[in-house]
Amino acid sequence: MAKLDESRPFIPVRIAVLTVSDTRSLADDKSGQTLADRITEAGHTLADRDIVTDDRDNIRDKVLGWSKDDNIDVVITTGGTGFTGRDVTPEALEPIFEKRMDGFSEVFHRISYDKIGTSTIQSRATGGVVNATFVFVLPGSPGACKDAWDGIIKAQLDYRHLPCNFVEIMPRLDEHLRRGGKPGS
Repeated sequence: MAKLDESRPFIPVRIAVLTVSDTRSLADDKSGQTLADRITEAGHTLADRDIVTDDRDNIRDKVLGWSKDDNIDVVITTGGTGFTGRDVTPEALEPIFEKRMDGFSEVFHRISYDKIGTSTIQSRATGGVVNATFVFVLPGSPGACKDAWDGIIKAQLDYRHLPCNFVEIMPRLDEHLRRGGKPGS
């Protein structure tokens, strides 16, 4: 069973938050602010925060840029995971995932189902690794951001969380490149 080992040190992670929206600004971005608040309350560093429009190239370029920044360990996006014509965040990011995080979507939907029932199928939340950076793709509602952070991400980004967590493996995410390999090899 999962537990928190208080004898292990807390290791802060540097997290960037990207809101995908054609209509929001930083001043009225409740979902991005929800994530920013939870990140800092947990003791992590909010490395950057931005908003881009629902455009595949804008989304992909921003996440690729952050994934190459040595001061960013994790990227969390919010918005653009639905089924309308402008919802393109999964299409923008899944092609650049070196590794998919299928379990993230499954656990997110299980948590979401307990709160909103079958409406959870209207989200295409996903996750993966890009340039040795974890990327979580969340729906645009503050409730969904709370569910994902509180129910999954917070524990996985806590080195004290056992039996395992993402912080433990962060130094090894690019080991294939250090051995002269290519992404995916």
